[in-house]
Amino acid sequence: MTLGAIFKRWIERYFSDEEAVILLLVLVAGFAAIIWFGRMMAPFLTALVVAFLLQGVVSALNRRGIPHLLSVIVVFLAFISVLLTLAFILMPLIWNQLVGLVQETPRMFASGQHWLDEMQERYPNLISPDQMQSWIGVASREISQVGQRALTLSLSSLGNVLSLIIYLVLVPILVFFMLKDRDALVGFVLSLLPQKRALMSRIWNEMDDQIANYIRGKFIEIIIVGSVTFVTFALLGVPYSALLAVLVGFSVLVPYIGATVATLPVAAVAGFHFGLSEQFLYVMVAYGVIQALDGNVLAPVLFSETNNIHPVSIIVAVLFFGGIWGFWGVFFAIPLATLLKALVYAWPRGISQRGEPAAIVVEESPR
Repeated sequence: MTLGAIFKRWIERYFSDEEAVILLLVLVAGFAAIIWFGRMMAPFLTALVVAFLLQGVVSALNRRGIPHLLSVIVVFLAFISVLLTLAFILMPLIWNQLVGLVQETPRMFASGQHWLDEMQERYPNLISPDQMQSWIGVASREISQVGQRALTLSLSSLGNVLSLIIYLVLVPILVFFMLKDRDALVGFVLSLLPQKRALMSRIWNEMDDQIANYIRGKFIEIIIVGSVTFVTFALLGVPYSALLAVLVGFSVLVPYIGATVATLPVAAVAGFHFGLSEQFLYVMVAYGVIQALDGNVLAPVLFSETNNIHPVSIIVAVLFFGGIWGFWGVFFAIPLATLLKALVYAWPRGISQRGEPAAIVVEESPR
């Protein structure tokens, strides 16, 4: 069989259905638009995620007999209250702690160098002077780079204050109209799609609940893990507890990797503040308990309705989509991996291999 015949057979197997071709074009156009215009459309995409997050609350209020417009107003005012709390209470606290941590970094570095000197004196055969000087040099370069990045970020942020203000104004406005006119907006998008869309409808029905559950579940998980971490670290007297709590809270966005990465700053701050003492051990044990409860209790409860994906697939999805879209790619890595899994299963192809009639896959009505 020639290469052309193999390619033709592959095309006939996977793209013989008209709806499959249209779905492929829609997906390619959507991904291309996000890749090329994602930075420009960031306020819209952010508002879309927030509206998707709040729509469940609006629907719950509607089911209780509250009119749609009143439900939207109540949810929107609650969202604005949370946003103002973050902007005027939490963010200044985190920023002050970040500035304090950057200012204290030289003292931490000096303490770490003194600790290495003591280790070299106690165990001269284990740590040679050349190794110690190499470690100190690497640490000095990393700390100087961190300081330069922080200075660059602070200077560049001064020129983006106006953009930030516009961003904070546009997102709430977009969220309000997305919630208020949801049916009209969805109807407009559907009017752009072909009339024959059984495959797209089935895939969307499968993904809609999973994406909604994932976004809301992640939001709840971040709040719970961050709050518990802040209270625990504050009770144990750990400095920069709010900053570390935010870091630990957002670490749940990246399964397996996030917890490992967040452990390093927690251990560094606790170690420099308490030394290798019992208090340091208490902090690390408490942090380990929080991570264990999150991974074994909280996450399974919040994401029980989400399809199970192999850890290797999750890590590959985080690396791939995070490399393309940054933070949002990491945030949506699992939903996008789930979408790809649903597409692979639902795509019209070799139906006889699964023992299903082709007509069922192509013409099945949305559930």
